Amino acid sequence: MNRYLVTGGAGFLGSHLCERLLNDGNAVLCLDDFSTGNENNVSHLKSNPNFDLECHDLTTPFFPEKINGIFNFASPASPVDYQHNPIKTLKMGTLAIYNVLGMAKRLNIPILHASTSEVYGDPEVHPQSEDYWGNVNPIGPRACYDEGKRVAESLLIAYQEHAGVDIRIARIFNTYGPHMDPQDGRVVSNFICQALKNKPVTIYGDGLQTRSFCYVDDLIDGIVRLMNSTYQSPLNLGNPSEYSILDLANMVISLTNSESELIHKDLPIDDPKRRNPDISLANKIIDWSPSTSLEEGLKKTIPWFDKLI
Repeated sequence: MNRYLVTGGAGFLGSHLCERLLNDGNAVLCLDDFSTGNENNVSHLKSNPNFDLECHDLTTPFFPEKINGIFNFASPASPVDYQHNPIKTLKMGTLAIYNVLGMAKRLNIPILHASTSEVYGDPEVHPQSEDYWGNVNPIGPRACYDEGKRVAESLLIAYQEHAGVDIRIARIFNTYGPHMDPQDGRVVSNFICQALKNKPVTIYGDGLQTRSFCYVDDLIDGIVRLMNSTYQSPLNLGNPSEYSILDLANMVISLTNSESELIHKDLPIDDPKRRNPDISLANKIIDWSPSTSLEEGLKKTIPWFDKLI
């Protein structure tokens, strides 16, 4: 039996990953400082004898034993969270990465890092493939997250090339599903919560900007496949089906039978206009592509929010 360390394991993606790893017959050490993670996301796993939960801030070193691999998901991920404390966010992209890479080197184990499509910034190339260098504002309001993730990728490559650490880098595009925080400020959670309350659904800008939404189970399957591969360069994981923000809003309103109306506000600074993954490399390297349509995924996600609000 393998035992994996999942950092940020009580967060949205981390908690789903913990559950998947346990279901696959592994043991899991879940590490979280609960700054943005929620212990309730993993409470149903505590009765599993192969699951351990520890509270720790990875900006300080951590010394686990008997670990066969690391999944590093420790970082605030929503704009509300990462802009609330940009200094802490940058520390997670630098100090925390040093610490988890140090663990991987000391224990001679593979590490998978959850990077992000935000490394592409407001892209001038569409769709985005892994060889695109991005269009990122290094001093804008999103820079603490975008640049932290870019630095983290640089550190992973440096540790791979100069210290022999076995790395995986997943560039994750917009993901949604149960365990999302209703207050995280992401577009899917915003729209669902507003629609369920019959409040106006807020569109930033004209709503014609596009995103690609990947259901969480599909994403986690890609993460596991990537860890089980030998691929050591960045790999896009996301759903290539592209929707405008207006399309999403209208679909959520329809699926919730809401009486909400649409209202428009100014587009935030540096908000990407188009975001769509080229996943041809993931198709080839790990034989992966998402199978859940946006409508199907929203039907699985809406009940999660309905019971919370």
